[in-house]
Amino acid sequence: MHELSIASSIIETVRGEIASRPGRRATAVGVRIGALAAIDADALRFGFDAIVKDSDLEPLRIDIEQIDRRQRCLDCSTEFETDRYTLTCPACGSLRGACIAGEELDITFIEVEEA
Repeated sequence: MHELSIASSIIETVRGEIASRPGRRATAVGVRIGALAAIDADALRFGFDAIVKDSDLEPLRIDIEQIDRRQRCLDCSTEFETDRYTLTCPACGSLRGACIAGEELDITFIEVEEA
């Protein structure tokens, strides 16, 4: 379950950000996860909550945004959402495409407030 190590890394990042802002505490962290990132959002949330529980960061919450896979056709430049296996361009039928979204694993925000 690599989601636990990812949760731990997110928390380390939050701790680093808070350390540079004395007198503040983190209340939320936002994460963007692409469909191809091979991360189970529920497992990530469970691991995150388990690490935060009874720590100095409680009640820090995680907000997870899941991003669908998007392709750009290399022949006609059409952009389209797709699943892992259907890569045919709906406009021209080409199989030549580039993934332009869906591989993300990003921290998008850390919400802080006065302690």
